[in-house]
Amino acid sequence: MKVTQRAFVTGKVQGVGFRYQTKTHAISLNLVGYAMNLEDGSVEVCVTGEEQNIQSLFDWIKNIGPQFARVDKVLIEPARLKEFNQFAIL
Repeated sequence: MKVTQRAFVTGKVQGVGFRYQTKTHAISLNLVGYAMNLEDGSVEVCVTGEEQNIQSLFDWIKNIGPQFARVDKVLIEPARLKEFNQFAIL
């Protein structure tokens, strides 16, 4: 069953390729959605797909992440189901 979840990621996550590497990883997990820089220096990641694939993406963000990023905190919340066509960088 498809679900949509959002994560707000704080730390050193802007200017380090975080959104691009997250997109690559999300696509490999058959997820669609977006990654977007926020004004406070954090990144919002919103994805739709199978729940276990979303969990795999968020585990990757928390525990591995892009090489030059430093993730301090990940706040995950459910979101209304959205029908994205692809994964976008906003």
